[in-house]
Amino acid sequence: QVQLVESGGGLVQAGGSLRLSCAASGRTASIQAMGWFRQAPGKEREFVTAISWSTGSAYYADFIKGRFSVSRDNSKNMMYLQMNSLKPEDTAVYYCAGATRPPTYGGITYYSRASRFDYWGQGTQVTVSS
Repeated sequence: QVQLVESGGGLVQAGGSLRLSCAASGRTASIQAMGWFRQAPGKEREFVTAISWSTGSAYYADFIKGRFSVSRDNSKNMMYLQMNSLKPEDTAVYYCAGATRPPTYGGITYYSRASRFDYWGQGTQVTVSS
């Protein structure tokens, strides 16, 4: 089992920045990749970004357009999401996810679907005011 705990959410004005953190514990040696997803009220959960736990290679959703950056610190079992130039439409609950199955194709892009992840955090609210 892997446990994931997000932190760092909050209220920020449009154009501002936030840094989300995800702490992993338990069987972290089994992690192949980690990702961030988000879910806005009345909408489906959507992919934000994923990062290879071993190589650090990352993949982003198109709407990110260079505003967000994902990183990880294996020594601390931490993943981070630096979010800049935030927009009101970025308002959502952000979820950290962990995958233990290796990709069958496409490398890190394999993890752009929620079904590819086995473990989820409880989510952290990000609210961007206009």
